[in-house]
This record gives sequence, structure tokens and C-alpha cells, in this order.
Amino acid sequence: MARIFLGSPAKYQHKWAHLFLFALLAVVCISYTAGYAAFQKATVASLRPENAGSASSKDSSQRQENPVIPGDFADPSVIRQGKVYYATGTSSEWAPHFPLFQSTDLLHWQPMGYVLPKTPDWAAASFWAPELFYRNGTYYVYYVARRKSDNVSCIGVATSPNPAQGFTDRGIVLAYGKEAIDPFVLEENGQLYITWKAYGLDQRPIELLGNRLSADGLRVEGEPFMLLRDDAKKGIEGQCLVKHGGYYYLLYSLGACCGRNCSYQVEVARSATLRGPYTRSANNPILATTQEWKCTGHGTIVTSDEGKDYYLYHAYSKTADVYTGRQGMLGEVRWNETTGWPAILPLGNAAAPVQNFRDEFAAKTLTDAWQWDFRHSQPTWQVANGTLALTGRPTADNLTGTALTVRPLTSSYTLTTEVVRPNAALKGLVLYGDAGQAVGVGVRNNAVEVWAVKDKKRTVLRTAAVKASQPLQLKMTVQNGYQCRFFWRSGGKQWNEIATGGPYYNGDFLPPWDRSPRPGLLHQGSGTEPAVFRFFKLAYQ
Repeated sequence: MARIFLGSPAKYQHKWAHLFLFALLAVVCISYTAGYAAFQKATVASLRPENAGSASSKDSSQRQENPVIPGDFADPSVIRQGKVYYATGTSSEWAPHFPLFQSTDLLHWQPMGYVLPKTPDWAAASFWAPELFYRNGTYYVYYVARRKSDNVSCIGVATSPNPAQGFTDRGIVLAYGKEAIDPFVLEENGQLYITWKAYGLDQRPIELLGNRLSADGLRVEGEPFMLLRDDAKKGIEGQCLVKHGGYYYLLYSLGACCGRNCSYQVEVARSATLRGPYTRSANNPILATTQEWKCTGHGTIVTSDEGKDYYLYHAYSKTADVYTGRQGMLGEVRWNETTGWPAILPLGNAAAPVQNFRDEFAAKTLTDAWQWDFRHSQPTWQVANGTLALTGRPTADNLTGTALTVRPLTSSYTLTTEVVRPNAALKGLVLYGDAGQAVGVGVRNNAVEVWAVKDKKRTVLRTAAVKASQPLQLKMTVQNGYQCRFFWRSGGKQWNEIATGGPYYNGDFLPPWDRSPRPGLLHQGSGTEPAVFRFFKLAYQ
């Protein structure tokens, strides 16, 4: 058999050597990838309900992947008490404040209301970073809000003997300089400590500080001490502490938390004593942007009843971007047996399909799914006979009106409603960023109008004449979080689209810096002319 050489024998051997090395490298890479996949699969399998004694694995909704709490759920905190896990997260400018969830397996979470159904008398805005804590039969939620008297962010606390029975606000527990945010509380040898981020608004490096708390957890005692300083001036916050193997491990988030230009990632430092000094890991960051998720951070470690540690944190989906906000994510904490340092392995990225939302207004009051921008309008509603009558008291700078909204779980969906009673008020559907950033479709007297509020200006984009005597159904589709289309119909007939001059209306201006836009119902007009709705449906695409 003839041998064909491409060049000289020496070159031939040289090329075969390169091919051998390339093949060897490929085998190593494939082995590493397979090993990582098996590692991830084992982590997911260890959390599956069939392994935890919960729901049947035959149910297709039992897929164990991220996000475990879909939709806007920033700065999550989690604790376990007995067999039950509780989690809460930032609500920012939405009321009621701080959504509360419970779970028996860290994977399947059920909403259970809010920590603060009413705004505390002392607080004005910016309800951020709640932190759960349990001690001696009492549940605590330490949280951030701006003080009415001077707009300074302070740390308050609410308590409860049972989260299902609601919390009682106890007022401010810590005010420090121009800003005190991101509380985390721990117990060390019977002594309570609170930690927080300080100097974020000062012309100096940010510091993570600590201070002793009173035995009842309601006030600070003594002087603060420093845990870690941001000498690199990159921004550090969102800390939590855990003791493991003789060290205190301080996990913290570095970078910009929010919005399209966020840069969050998680780093870790450790110390032999609570008060430091803390040494940063050489392997930082331990949790960062991946192919599917970006700006990971601000979480809490919780230990399962099997003794495994998990980290509940937030991240933006690269697909949905800012339009679904920072979503609730779960990763397993793996401790290196040699060095002691932790690594965080996130779950996979194929969460169970989300459920559509529909409210027929059959209850005596609104369900806990609804929230509103409490800074710019105080809604008034009445639920009776399968209808919702909505009015409100908007502030003078509110160009949008009174919006009741729900938290979207994906970035593409369709919302529909039926408007019952004709009057001069605008009644309809809205995609609400805030009072100065919104778009929607509504009916006023005998006309349907598509409108937008942008750059402190309200504009009617298009109108269509309708018969005022008939109930009118409205529909709004949202693709990719910002591509909006608008429809109406009466008498169950086919939908009529109101075009806005292109294939869709571009609502990419809607997201505020720290939260996602929300779909919902709108009233704009006199309080004597309510918006009356028959139903509201949110169907995910």
C-alpha cells in the first residue's frame, strides 16, 4: 500500500505529534466537562423532591432548576426553622412591602403574603434588603427604608411569633451616618450582632461594619467595628456570615448591583474571629456571570436538615434582562476539604414552566398577588359580585394614574381584562415602570386610547371609536419585556389591533434602575368615576 506524506517525514511526524497533543487536550476537556455536568447533576438530584420525601417525580412541574423564585426577587434572605424554609426579598417602591415565601425543599416556593402590609409611620421609600433571623420563638426581619424626616436609609426591624400570622414593626434599630443598608444578623456565644454596609454615599471607601445588639434584638449596644473595607473602591455590600471549620466566612457582593450596566459578583473572605481581620480568598470571585445569568449576588447561606449548605441569591437572566428583574437563584455551597474555602455551584437553568395568573375577583378583597407604587398613588378598591372597582389618589407629579400590578415571571406575556362601566375616567391595562414611565391601553367614554408616559410627558399615541354602552375587552401583548401591541373587542368578536406606527411600540425605557416593569390594571380620573373590571388575566408565552 502506498504511503502518502504531506511534506517531509520529519514534518509528518511533527504534525502527528501536534495532532496527538490536540487529541489529548480534547479528552481532558471532555472529561472535565462531563465531570462538571455529573457534579451539577448530582447537586440537582440531591435536592429533588423524591429524595426529600415531597411531591412525585412524575409531575412535570418538579424540574429542579433555576430560578427557584422566578420574577423580581432581589436581595433574597432565607432561614430554616424545623422543616420549613422562609424567604423574603426587596420590594423597593412596591407596596405591600417585602414578599414572603415558604418551602419545604428550597426548590418549590409558595407565597404567604408580605412582611409589612402597611407602610411603617417612620418610613418613606426604598424598602430594600430584608434579612430574616430567628431566635427564642421570635422571627425577625431586619430591613432598609428611608426615614421620612431626612430621607436617610436606616435599618428597621419587624417581629413575629409566626410568619403566617404577620409581623409587627418595631421601628428603627440602626441609623448610621448618611446610609446604613444591607443588614445581616448572627449570634455568637449567646451575643447578637448586626452587620451592615456603611459610607456608600461618602467620599471614602465603603466599609462592612458590625455592632452588638441587645438581647431582644431591637437596639444596638456599644461601638461599631469594621469587618472589611473596600480599598479598591469597587463597591462591596450584601454580606452574610457563616462559621465553618474554625473560621468565619464573610460572603459579600462586589460591583454594581442593578440595571443594564450591572457588574455584581460574589467574593469571600475569612477570619479566625468574628471581628477580623479578614483575608480575601485568592480564588475570588466564587460566583459570577455565566452563559445564562449575569450580576449574581446578595444572598444568604442556609443549612438543610441534612447538613448541606445552600446559597439563595439573585441574578438577571441574560435572555429576559432587566424586564423580569433580579430573580431568586439557588446554589450549593461546597467546602474544600483541604483549604476550607467555599465554592458555589448553581443549579441548572431549565426551571419548571410558570403558571398563568387570573383573578376573577370572586373573593371579598384583593389577593396578595397585587402591588402598587405606594409613593405615587394610594389605591382604593372594592371587590364585589365578580368585579373590581378601582380608584386612587395620585400625587401631583403622577402622570400615569393609579396602577394595580402583578410581578411578571417571564418577559413575554399577554394581559387581558374586561371594562364594565363606561365613564369619563381612563380604565384599562398598563405596563408600569413608575409614575413617569408607563404605557397602556384604556377606554375613556366612547374611545379606546393607547398612551405612554415618557420623559415627564404623557402622550396619546392612537385612538379608536367604540360604543360606550357595551362592555369592552382590552388586550396587551408584551414580547421580550418591551415590545408592546394593543387590542380591543366587544361582544366576544375578534380582536381589533390599534397600531402605533410600527410592528410594536418600543417600551425599552420602562425599567427603573432597580426593578422590573409590571403589568396590571389602571385608573386615571375622578374618584367618583371608578374603573370597573370583570377579570384580569396574565398568560405567559
